Amino acid sequence: MLLRHINYFLAVAEHGGFTRAAAALYVSQPALSQQIRQLEASLGTPLFDRSGRATRLTDAGEAYLGYARRALQDLEAGRRALHDVQDLSRGTLRLGLAPTFASYLVGPLAEAFHRRHPRIALTVREMPQERMEDQLDDNRLDVGIAFDAPRSPDIEAETLLTETLALVVGKAHPLARRRSVRLPALADESLVLLSGEFETRGQIDRRCREHGIRPRVSIEADSVGAVVEIVRRTALSSLLPAAIAAQRDDIFALSLTPGLLERTAILLQRKNGYRSAAARAFVAVALETYRGGRKRRPASHSISE
Repeated sequence: MLLRHINYFLAVAEHGGFTRAAAALYVSQPALSQQIRQLEASLGTPLFDRSGRATRLTDAGEAYLGYARRALQDLEAGRRALHDVQDLSRGTLRLGLAPTFASYLVGPLAEAFHRRHPRIALTVREMPQERMEDQLDDNRLDVGIAFDAPRSPDIEAETLLTETLALVVGKAHPLARRRSVRLPALADESLVLLSGEFETRGQIDRRCREHGIRPRVSIEADSVGAVVEIVRRTALSSLLPAAIAAQRDDIFALSLTPGLLERTAILLQRKNGYRSAAARAFVAVALETYRGGRKRRPASHSISE
């Protein structure tokens, strides 16, 4: 059986018919039909029901579909393994990030990784953790960075860092020269927060309810960059990782007493999956950067409360 047969079978299954599959594969429909018949003959059973107006998988086809997908993934992993250069003189790395991390975590990591391995092509994608785990499982990502323990038993996690949310303010804010603030003071703040689509927002809302705090949300935004830009230009404040303010001189992070939210960032990888040299190198750089004493810390202010 050839790899082409598996590709053609998956194309027909995914496109729901021979005509669209043939167009997607840039082959003629008769040639595609012939390849599928050869596959069915080798397996001894029909994979598609062609009797109706629509082409559907038979029971046997449904059973075969998952194995065909996994076989293709394993073959792709094998291809990458054959071309994997152990000295990292070339290669690729596909990194998935929870959206909040894009504003402050990816920069230092990309800088450290590129400095050490400049010939590795890095692709960075922002996505929710559920989609990240799916893409790791499907071999469309090499490494993910997220907050929560993995939902899938096929994904394993390793702790990267622990971060604390702070009250982040701009220079125009009355509290800009403070180092900390009592947690109940949040009730008096006009906040700019991420929208409810973000896991960070859900965590903030849950912890505020636990502390009996009803924050006044004046603006919601769909990116951390937008939140930071609004905070630095107004007297509004936000709840963001303290590390974001540590990288800038126009916003400040005030610690909350008691703390509102501490969370752990984790590295996600496919359990028992092939780990490319680039992926192994990236994990090593990430752990060294954030667990080796070189993590950037929030800047302290010289004026106390």
